[in-house]
Amino acid sequence: MKTIIDRSSSRGYANHGWLKTYHTFSFADYYNPRRMHFGALRVLNDDTVMPGHGFDTHPHKNMEVISIPLKGEMRHGDNINNTEVIGRGKIQVMSTGSGIFHSEYNDSDTEVLEFLQIWVIPKIKDTTPGYHNYDISDKVNKQGISLFISPDGPFSILQDAWFSWGNLERDSSTEYNLYGRNTGVYIFVLEGSVKIGDIELGRRDGVGTTETTNITIEAIEKSEILLMEVVL
Repeated sequence: MKTIIDRSSSRGYANHGWLKTYHTFSFADYYNPRRMHFGALRVLNDDTVMPGHGFDTHPHKNMEVISIPLKGEMRHGDNINNTEVIGRGKIQVMSTGSGIFHSEYNDSDTEVLEFLQIWVIPKIKDTTPGYHNYDISDKVNKQGISLFISPDGPFSILQDAWFSWGNLERDSSTEYNLYGRNTGVYIFVLEGSVKIGDIELGRRDGVGTTETTNITIEAIEKSEILLMEVVL
């Protein structure tokens, strides 16, 4: 098993006043040649948007864009007539394909919005753009690892990718068996701390794991983790 560790403190960071954002992989003004991507996983941004602010209308092309609210309410609009507000327990997926314009705003005038913005390189280019939002709350178990995006599931993207949510109790141990061939899994600690082999990971640390079919995850304390398995 091979691992690449990305500590929270080593991520790219920008403070725009209305937006505080951390970049695990190279993005915007943050460039690190060692951190361009993990397989098909191209972007993992950890964003905090101030009340009443957001990203004005801007374009995307040939990327699968997954947004996962962690706190607050996110308002989406696009040029293919979608307008939605989603919060924790829901996700939005855009297949940007041949091109789409969209905006994302904090829908509250008083509370901050915290969300993950994730980009995955698609296996097919220039497809017809599409937007979906999914309620994953009934797919995420209160304990253990729960799959919510998969190629053959009701929630999927245009890539061989499997996304799972982990809710782990303190001192518990769980196993993750990889689903695909020639894939790796990137594990991002949302809250708490876990141990994988001899590696201890804290809040917002990430680790990319390859050349294995099985991973044992031990929870040092009560933890939430996001697992993103993608083709390499």
